[in-house]
Amino acid sequence: MIVVGIDPGIARVGYGVLERTARYPTPLAYGCIETKSSLSQSQRLREIYESISQVLDDYSPACVAIEQLFFSRNTTSAMQVSEARGVLLLAAVQRDIAIAEYTPNQIKQAVTGSGRADKHQVQEMMRRLLRLQEIPRPDDAADGLAVALCHIHTMR
Repeated sequence: MIVVGIDPGIARVGYGVLERTARYPTPLAYGCIETKSSLSQSQRLREIYESISQVLDDYSPACVAIEQLFFSRNTTSAMQVSEARGVLLLAAVQRDIAIAEYTPNQIKQAVTGSGRADKHQVQEMMRRLLRLQEIPRPDDAADGLAVALCHIHTMR
């Protein structure tokens, strides 16, 4: 079974594609969808939608796992990321792909053992748990892998 994990954003969307196998989850792809700040919000959303659609079409996942939003201060940023999250969810729903949602603390707890882990700890655990040669970069890509791995662990 293939799971796509997504760390939503407007400037950068991290994603990770994992295949659940009998022994260990196998990374198939990971990366970051980046949009330029010089583009309008609607143009950025279109780029995100088209890019994630390509990932979903390339890997035909059984599930998309996505991080829930948590913002305490900047409401403008929260609205922009919410819109990006909406187009990410739309791309999955249009393809009849199941969706699972996890809080940042749930994801960190599942992959590091601590809900208070920092970005570097998550990157290092992704390297170790997925048997990667290097730390996945940028950190948004590592977060995408972490969301997918969180879902795989939760399914067990």
